[in-house]
Amino acid sequence: MRTVLVTGPGGAGRTTVAAATALAAADRGSRTLLLSAEAIPGFPAGTGPTPVTDRLDHVRIDSGEHFRAELTELQNRASGVLDLLGAGRLDGEELTELPGSPQLALLHTLRRAAEGDLSGYETLVVDLPPLTEALALLALPEQLRRYLRRLLPAERQAARALRPVLAQLAGVPMPAQWLYEAAARKDEELAAVQALIEDGATTLRLVAEPGPAAEDALRTARTGLALHGLTADLLVASRVLPRHSSDPWFAALAAQQEKCLDHWHQDVAPDLPVHEAAHLGRDPEGVDDLAALEIPAPGDRTPGRAGDPWWTEEEQDAEEAATFTWCLPLPGAAKEDLRLVRRGDELLLTVGPFHRIVRIASALRRCTVSGAALADGVLRVRFTPDPALWPRTS
Repeated sequence: MRTVLVTGPGGAGRTTVAAATALAAADRGSRTLLLSAEAIPGFPAGTGPTPVTDRLDHVRIDSGEHFRAELTELQNRASGVLDLLGAGRLDGEELTELPGSPQLALLHTLRRAAEGDLSGYETLVVDLPPLTEALALLALPEQLRRYLRRLLPAERQAARALRPVLAQLAGVPMPAQWLYEAAARKDEELAAVQALIEDGATTLRLVAEPGPAAEDALRTARTGLALHGLTADLLVASRVLPRHSSDPWFAALAAQQEKCLDHWHQDVAPDLPVHEAAHLGRDPEGVDDLAALEIPAPGDRTPGRAGDPWWTEEEQDAEEAATFTWCLPLPGAAKEDLRLVRRGDELLLTVGPFHRIVRIASALRRCTVSGAALADGVLRVRFTPDPALWPRTS
């Protein structure tokens, strides 16, 4: 199944473009499913797959329903601990979703798609949140899996036979087996979503309305995408006005958009195809208006992730001492927004609003960090072999 992720700055029309992309894929003959948390004019609002056209179904993600179901299940699984503490249970009717629940509901729906619960589709189009939130969401499965490994490492499960003894000595109950089983289950679910995001058949599409604010957002997005190894296959310029108009006000605004689009082609996204979606003079409503935008259907072999974006360079000085440089392309990154911290076998990397923790390549773990530099849009971290750990040669 091919997956198309659609995002852009808030108010840029990403939901409309996601719907138009899904319609284009369906018109091309692909059995298509559109996932969206937003209402789409002219589309059904069912939380299960609901037909829009012969080959296009739509699912409206209900984050409130998902939050209530998840918390109710958690209460049922933790019933023993809750009864021990004398805690009163919360009824579904009194549960109000918390911040972050829409993102978790979207991950849950993506997991269902990855595991085949939403089967029978050849193309999956996902309407993501606004750009910055979307990039954080795409990084979330990897981060949550790391948290689970740190909080409940697998090796602790080997000592589960000792828990009754420890409970008697400490006088309090030890973590129950269900906790580790729940952690393992969540790790499998997150791994399925992460695999879907990192799959070569996954495409990311950006949507922006030509203007200075969108240009800044796209520059920032390029850095965030590169940090997580994601690539986009298309930039959709939304609400583009006609080039020629007798009205001076519209002509001036169209000229500003044209200048911005030229800048996008030359500087902001020189390697990214740009599709100009015409302004219809109104908000699109229904399949006919979406078809009028002429959004291209997803291609066949445009990857959303190019694999591991890091590469290693090796150098030797005059004394034949080797040094290694770990390189990561970060287009648009600024030195003042960059932070690097090494912690054990991991590198904590922050670039502006984006943060990622990556595991250092195995050969470099026996080295010490001797410097770092950002030049020509590439971050280079220099490693020097540690004599106490590096194997000696004769």
